[in-house]
Amino acid sequence: MYKLLINNFEGRLDSILELSREKRNRLINEIQGFFYDEREEEIGIIAAEKVLDFFLEELGALIYNKGLDDSRLWFAKKLENIEIDYDLLYKNTNSKR
Repeated sequence: MYKLLINNFEGRLDSILELSREKRNRLINEIQGFFYDEREEEIGIIAAEKVLDFFLEELGALIYNKGLDDSRLWFAKKLENIEIDYDLLYKNTNSKR
């Protein structure tokens, strides 16, 4: 199991990404295929691992934060809908007498 760790705001390391060995190996194979297809360059497993680690370390936190931003927007929309539904529960207090 591979874990990408980042510093949180409290100075502790948090895991933001976990990759199983199978997923990691698949990504390494994809990187090797990409280099061959795009650059006609064969790279070994160690080089492909370094490329994968570089991108995970450089982009991992950015992608994680983007996911948080997207989920915040989704949640805000859901909360707005709940507030509308909640407001519909109020009874009319205007007396017609």
